[in-house]
Amino acid sequence: MFSALLVSFLFAFVATIPTIYLAKKFNLVTDTKKRYHPAHTHKGIIPRGGGLPIYISIFLTTLIFLPLNKILIGILIASFFLLVLGLLDDHGDISPYLRFFGNLFISAIVIGFGLGIPYISNPFGGVIRLDTWQIPISFFGTHSIWILADFLAIIWLTWTTNMVNWSKGVDGQLPGFVAITAFFLGFLSQRFTVHDISVQSVAIFSFIVAGAYLGFLPFNFYPQKIMPGYGGGALAGFLLGILSILSFGKIGTAVLVLSVPMIDAVYTILRRFKQRKSIFKADWGHFHHRLLEIGWGKRRIAVFYWLISLILGISSLFLKGIEKLIVFATIGLILLFFIVIINRMKKTVTIIPEQ
Repeated sequence: MFSALLVSFLFAFVATIPTIYLAKKFNLVTDTKKRYHPAHTHKGIIPRGGGLPIYISIFLTTLIFLPLNKILIGILIASFFLLVLGLLDDHGDISPYLRFFGNLFISAIVIGFGLGIPYISNPFGGVIRLDTWQIPISFFGTHSIWILADFLAIIWLTWTTNMVNWSKGVDGQLPGFVAITAFFLGFLSQRFTVHDISVQSVAIFSFIVAGAYLGFLPFNFYPQKIMPGYGGGALAGFLLGILSILSFGKIGTAVLVLSVPMIDAVYTILRRFKQRKSIFKADWGHFHHRLLEIGWGKRRIAVFYWLISLILGISSLFLKGIEKLIVFATIGLILLFFIVIINRMKKTVTIIPEQ
């Protein structure tokens, strides 16, 4: 597994170098003087398109280390469409509504290849079955559509795609916590069934995803030479959502390790509702923006996200269902309290006019 992580790291690292050149050549860049974006924190001209070397790394390493099956082929195909959507957005900022419906369609593609959520763990004990409502169909063979399982899987993947993508505003922020989350999902997927080959494949694929984002990290860390772009950010959330499903229903683990970006996304949606703004349109107000406002540097914010993900990942090895829920709620209250304090600090700052 670690050899897959290393190879994936090297592929992403090497592929990112020409991507920086190609992004500049084909105008996949963010120029703060020509291309205004309310959520961006950087200055100058920064190449986008980070999803390209990440996808290339994942695709090639998967072909080398894993036998292809129906679900894995579906993941690679759906990820490719998401990459194309991301590159189009990196070039010209396509409509957020078009991106959203694209996310739903792409999620449905991978579901069509057999991915679903047959059950989820009940935090109070046992499991909640989602595969009891099925509709058989005859199309190139006999298949079954799991109504509730497939619907929830599409919603979950669309949510993780956007939620994780929103937490990429600071140099190095996203690839670090994505790699850590993928690592722990892979580790937990084989915790109790080490000799199951299908589980082993899930673990290897998790390590491949982790390696790809780690290989991209040196070029994205402050001062960043390339941004993940929508392709890199959306692909991260999409793959983490898939891994949480494949890792024997470790959705609770993904929720725990991704607590900060997930709570930030919920807070952002509620804040935009309250302000009567579209929940799909970017703005300045994410948690990393708040940390910048109180004087945190970009390196510190990125490392903060990494450390929180690492601590929660380690905690996930020992916490049970209800305990994970309690920790998630506690983190939510702490972040809410912190944001309230930051807002009060902003209101009490006295601006002294220049003499």
